[in-house]
Amino acid sequence: MISRAKKGYIFNYIAVLKPRESGLHILMGIVVALIAVGDVISDGSAFPTRNFVLAALAIACGIPGCNGLTNYLDRDVDARMQRTCLRVLPSQRIYPPEKSLFLVIVLVVLGLVLAWQINLLCFGAGLAGVIAAVLWRKTSLEVFLGIVAGCSPILIGWFAIEPIINLKIIAICLLIAAWIPLHVWSVMVAYRDDYRSAGLNYFPLNWQVQDSVKLLFGLSLLLLAISIFVFFAGEFHLPYLVVASVLGIVMVIACSRLLVSHESRSAWRVYKLTAFPYAGIIFLTMCVDAWLL
Repeated sequence: MISRAKKGYIFNYIAVLKPRESGLHILMGIVVALIAVGDVISDGSAFPTRNFVLAALAIACGIPGCNGLTNYLDRDVDARMQRTCLRVLPSQRIYPPEKSLFLVIVLVVLGLVLAWQINLLCFGAGLAGVIAAVLWRKTSLEVFLGIVAGCSPILIGWFAIEPIINLKIIAICLLIAAWIPLHVWSVMVAYRDDYRSAGLNYFPLNWQVQDSVKLLFGLSLLLLAISIFVFFAGEFHLPYLVVASVLGIVMVIACSRLLVSHESRSAWRVYKLTAFPYAGIIFLTMCVDAWLL
């Protein structure tokens, strides 16, 4: 039987990999692979078992590895922020922090090797995601490089099954491109004072709150519009349109409340809503639509 101390030791290393955040992106990547499989099977081809399994493993290794790497690189900034100071590395539950690097690097390298085994497009998408994840930390380019990192598992899943770019995958990547800023900037608005007290004062932290919330509201409208565009571009069915519309309207309502209140609590609600309730459900709906309708 594993002792309590040993369990705590193991859980600390798991926590470095940001399992909740990683799980969401792994889910999205695998869902897109399944959507591509549905397209291939509908054309009369067999289930591409090898490429699907390799893609799932590459995503399941690469995403936690990249999140662990950003955790390591951000440890000093995280230690200065109330929201993040209790994370594993800033709180020194793993010390010295370099002890976490072996696991992180192994996962990143393994993810890239598995992607290489599929095809060059998957490897390129994975490598771009790793580079973006390393560079996007706590800078004004955070969101834009975050879009690259967020699209990486999506493209690996897609290219593993269909090594082409068409309107469907472009639309899904556009959805990610609208979702990432809303997700990231909402938490920055919610903890604006915490970021600034830690010495971070880049966009949108250097904006007034009343301007930042207008931006978030505009992004919620854009996200709704793109989610409907995905319906047409991806040739999905009515259930997806209904779910995407309801989720998008809920997001717009949440951002409109923030637009009125300017409260950190409202911004935090937007941030939480953008995670699994929005991204997880809309991607699962795509998968169900592609396979059952």
